[in-house]
Amino acid sequence: MSSFVPIDPETLEITHQKAKELGASLAAEYQSKTPYHYICVDNFLPLEILDRVRDEALSMGDKPAENASGNEKLKTSFNPDRMPTYSKAVFHTLNSRPFLQFLENMSGIKGLIPDPYYQGGGIHRTNTTGFLDIHADFNHHSIMNLERRLNMLIYLNPDWKEEYGGSFEIWSDDMKEKVAGFAPVMNRMCCFSTGANTMHGNPEPVNHPEGDPRLSIALYYYTATWEEGRIGQSTVFKPRPGSNDTRSNEATLRVVRDLVPPIIYRKSRNLLRRVRNLRG
Repeated sequence: MSSFVPIDPETLEITHQKAKELGASLAAEYQSKTPYHYICVDNFLPLEILDRVRDEALSMGDKPAENASGNEKLKTSFNPDRMPTYSKAVFHTLNSRPFLQFLENMSGIKGLIPDPYYQGGGIHRTNTTGFLDIHADFNHHSIMNLERRLNMLIYLNPDWKEEYGGSFEIWSDDMKEKVAGFAPVMNRMCCFSTGANTMHGNPEPVNHPEGDPRLSIALYYYTATWEEGRIGQSTVFKPRPGSNDTRSNEATLRVVRDLVPPIIYRKSRNLLRRVRNLRG
């Protein structure tokens, strides 16, 4: 079966023209979605590529979960720079100029910049009973002073069924409605534009019958549009209606930011984050 993006599994190359054409073919669908722009594409890359990446990801073994809290459980990540050679090359391809042109033509966002530091990106692994509550992402790359604009996820889970949990969910800004959900099946790509209220996550716990982890490639893309004096946000979690999901301190900080002078906001932010760290 041919893949949507015909990248050569050995050279990992794709022509600029083909990349542009493929992006343009998805533009109308991507840019018409609400409450924010998103798309899901199955059979995205040649399966041979993702089989090799999955094998190398599993070869890394497990490690302690990161950022354990009421909003996130048993989730960890591997920086591509520490991955085996083939996986590292795949990430470089997904950050290359042709692939950026694919993303730009699809999203309509010009001047996309990849993240050489992979802040928050890489291979994501969520073990059994793990989850990530609905949230909007951090929006500022502090090292490069860039604005976050796109998230791309490619799933690495053969024969995954919706009842195994871990589906990627898109929610309305006001958290009154789940707009869409996508099981993290092998070779499924989900991409979406990011903003202050682009609520998404995988809140249903992973429950694979054989105990397999949920694996994905995660990449974030930026633009040089961060304005001087703008205050960035950390990850903002919001609870689903009728759930026991935890609201994050960042949601409280948003209210404080809108009501008080900047110096008081900064002190409140630092205090709440110290409290969160003590609890964690």
